[in-house]
Amino acid sequence: MNVKTRFAPSPTGFLHVGGARTALYSWLYAKHTGGEFVLRIEDTDIERSTQEAIDAIIEGMQWLGLDWDEGPYYQTKRFDRYNEVVDQLLAENKAYKCYAPKELLDEIREEQMAAGTKPRYDAKHPRVVAANAEATDSSPFCIRFRNPKEGTVVFDDKIRGRIEIANSELDDLIIRRTDGSPTYNFCVVIDDWDMGITQVVRGEDHINNTPRQINIYKAIGAAVPEFAHCSMILGDDGAKLSKRHGAVSVMQYRDEGYLPQALLNYLVRLGWSHGDQEIFSLEEMISLFSLESVSKSASAFNTDKLLWLNNHYIKTSEPEYVAKYLQWHLDAKGISTENGPAIADVIVLVGERCNTLIELAEQCRYFYQDFEEFEAGAAKKHLRPVAKEALELALVKVKAQDAWTVENLHAVIADTCSELDLGMGKVGMPLRVAVTGQGQSPSVDAVMALVGQARVVSRIEQALAFIAQREAQ
Repeated sequence: MNVKTRFAPSPTGFLHVGGARTALYSWLYAKHTGGEFVLRIEDTDIERSTQEAIDAIIEGMQWLGLDWDEGPYYQTKRFDRYNEVVDQLLAENKAYKCYAPKELLDEIREEQMAAGTKPRYDAKHPRVVAANAEATDSSPFCIRFRNPKEGTVVFDDKIRGRIEIANSELDDLIIRRTDGSPTYNFCVVIDDWDMGITQVVRGEDHINNTPRQINIYKAIGAAVPEFAHCSMILGDDGAKLSKRHGAVSVMQYRDEGYLPQALLNYLVRLGWSHGDQEIFSLEEMISLFSLESVSKSASAFNTDKLLWLNNHYIKTSEPEYVAKYLQWHLDAKGISTENGPAIADVIVLVGERCNTLIELAEQCRYFYQDFEEFEAGAAKKHLRPVAKEALELALVKVKAQDAWTVENLHAVIADTCSELDLGMGKVGMPLRVAVTGQGQSPSVDAVMALVGQARVVSRIEQALAFIAQREAQ
């Protein structure tokens, strides 16, 4: 059997963390088995679905690198197909017209709840029977699926094991509304049938829909796919993950400076594990993933762990990969890398200190942009009159360099220390503040090598002017 999975979000909001994890698990299963992955946009909720949400879902999938083999399909473009099957079910007496108005059904539900019984549609209720009997050809109606009354629905969930529901617990659900639009539970079945879906991976909130859908699969003669229902994701506080926990939209994580590989690695571990391993390449995820290894228990989102992973990937990934996603943040901060060192070289030098790409972009700034002011605390401590002689001697030596290398610049600092009989900190720290504008940076000789000779000379002169001004006050 050729495996075919799908991710089928409703475009009523952005791609959130739970949806992204579902998409990842579905994508990984398809890749692991050599199968295909389908993207389907379930936009039958016309009032709440938006083009903005559709664009955000697709952008989120592309940013994560979860490429699809087919799609995106849109349910709103398949209404003719759904109506064709509805008509077929009507002809086979597997569906029927219901004329009972919504107001009547709401009243009956209230009566049922008041009586302590389960609120549900009852085709044999006297008032429903009367409403259907009194209907005329012009009366509005919906179409309901004739659900079996006997027996049970049984399915072997790949995550949760055997699940069994009595048909007596299920009512005759609407498959086409009064306005002629088909409903979610019906559309997904027809889509899965037409698209050859073999495995359905989705959230546990869909478990109640599954027996209803299985009965429709059987009624139309379609093969029933295997199901795997993932548990919910909780916030740090144990409550269901929501907007109040911070970033829940996938693209918000991009905006906050996360690499897609870090988020993927984090999401795959929110419910799935392989021994004690924490770091997984994409190739390892594909090779090792199985639905049977996904936990039934809810997972807690831990932002600190995600930050740790992000720092790991910034430090250890190929700098060209980091640069690809860093560019968005550089552009957002107005930092052009045209007049300066290769961005990959800067990433290698400063990336280890950064937890996010926002931090990394800011640390890149002084390699490409001059600054008008020094960091106040660092300047107050290190750009003092006592540092003037060391900076002046270092400036002479810097200007004299024919070969601008880390080794030669290290020698400049060491020789300045030796000639003035000063400790490394008395020379290196004023130089660091002069060249970077701040009190912290990687090794100052390596920074100077990338900043470039002309800029280093100019910045040391700027620092000396600052000291002179300070002396004058």
